[in-house]
Amino acid sequence: MRLRIAHSTTYHYDPPASGVIQVLRLTPSSHDGQYVASWQIDTSTDSRLDMHRDAFGNIIHVLTHGSLSDLTVNVSGLIETHDTGGVLKGTDERFPPSLFLRATSLTDVNAEMGKFAGGLRAEAEDDVLGFLHSLLLQLHDYMTFDTDPTHTGTSATEAFALKRGVCQDYAHIFIACARSAGVPARFVSGHFLRADGVVNQEAGHAWAEAFAEGLGWVGFDPTNGICTTDAHARVAIGLDYLGAAPVRGTRYGGGKEIMSVAVKVDQAGRQSQS
Repeated sequence: MRLRIAHSTTYHYDPPASGVIQVLRLTPSSHDGQYVASWQIDTSTDSRLDMHRDAFGNIIHVLTHGSLSDLTVNVSGLIETHDTGGVLKGTDERFPPSLFLRATSLTDVNAEMGKFAGGLRAEAEDDVLGFLHSLLLQLHDYMTFDTDPTHTGTSATEAFALKRGVCQDYAHIFIACARSAGVPARFVSGHFLRADGVVNQEAGHAWAEAFAEGLGWVGFDPTNGICTTDAHARVAIGLDYLGAAPVRGTRYGGGKEIMSVAVKVDQAGRQSQS
């Protein structure tokens, strides 16, 4: 599948900020099942943009600029994807899977979540993949997609108690439950081609990857209740959202900050609706 992706992030500072530093994880890498045919990144200002890879192998651009009132970062490109049944191959793996058993403040579990995950793990016995598929489907049924009650700092335990959230929350809960059952899991940020033909989206997508011995890393999208397919474009990974966020940064001075995001994901040659 050929996916055309455009992602725009705009900041407005009132009064102007005296300085801005932004860390951009907006550029995907190629691996088995995903080939980045073309990709470009543009900014609305004459900013310094330094590229390197972080500890997890994600491509990072660090943007720095002096005083400004408005900033827009645009990325766009074409990615060719192939359905691998969710199994990940050919990625730049810099750490052993055991690193991804490490809990963070966003992926901790409480007693209720531990009981939820423990019950599914016991039912699956030694079948780790069976446990992960059961967790995927149970979580998809348990949660309701809702953009109102959560934010980027909402933890897995908070979202689990609400039974509501967005794709980031679904991923955090999946990761927390998998880790509590002894299965390494990590956060993935990227993009998803919707099956209903809608291409204009309010944000990027997020899902999880978990490690099964003998198979390797497998992608699980609990928001949609499926393993990852050729409709998923993988951009960055981390222990949680903070390590894979598309844009993170800080500003010096200035007053009110307003941020807006626009994402477009389409299949090349497909007729779509907005």
